[in-house]
Amino acid sequence: MPTLTTTDGVEIFYKDWGSGQPIVFSHGWPLSSDDWDTQMMFFLDQGFRVVAHDRRGHGRSEQVATGHDMDHYADDLAAVVQHLDLRDAIHVGHSTGGGEVVHYLARHGQDRASKAVLVSAVPPIMVKTENNPGGLPKEFFDGVQHEVATRRSDFFREFAEGPFYGYNRPGAEPKEGIIANWWRQGMQGGAKAHYDGVVAFSQTDFTADLKAVTVPTLVLHGEDDQVVPIADSAELSAKILPDGTLKTYPGFPHGMPTTHAAIINADILEFIRA
Repeated sequence: MPTLTTTDGVEIFYKDWGSGQPIVFSHGWPLSSDDWDTQMMFFLDQGFRVVAHDRRGHGRSEQVATGHDMDHYADDLAAVVQHLDLRDAIHVGHSTGGGEVVHYLARHGQDRASKAVLVSAVPPIMVKTENNPGGLPKEFFDGVQHEVATRRSDFFREFAEGPFYGYNRPGAEPKEGIIANWWRQGMQGGAKAHYDGVVAFSQTDFTADLKAVTVPTLVLHGEDDQVVPIADSAELSAKILPDGTLKTYPGFPHGMPTTHAAIINADILEFIRA
């Protein structure tokens, strides 16, 4: 398997397919680069070079006990970009991966990047604070950590069956293959990474990062996202970004890159080619 070793000695798995302008995908919690399969196949067929890595502790990357925070996530993404010498890259991040993308661009500079796409992404900040009254209470995320630590397998199955893909909505038609694949990806990663990752995606304040991202950025979000509610995420991020464009989708769930892949892929392609 293709891997690289970070400066702090962590082995990171990555995929690198095709040639042409690179599109770099950053996945959500607690998944792996496999969650981008539909996008990678689509954009590969469109003539792009597609790259995606498994975040440390996730998927096939090393299950280390430390470094599960946004600084390390951004540094690991930078290591992938530098290792593959990617230039003029389009960075696409879903959920936690959206936070990873903006933190990478702000922390490591944008000379190797041309555009960014945030899909159902967590910025500017998820947790409720004095400055973010519309966020979710910290107790909610504490509960998620408890579930990960005590009944991770069942919790992951329930999460995929329910709010992640909107399968808990009236009239929804759950797809067993999608649910099982979500669970598979989650259980392939490490419990410690998933436990610590809850703090990383919920308590990191990306406001300063968003202000620093000057490349054109497309913000895509489902209006029925039950995991990262749109009013306290995409709607705010698009206003903070210096060159941000917001596109929303009535009824779409958090996992819309999977459930509505054809629509999301087409909109990302249009943005890239504009």
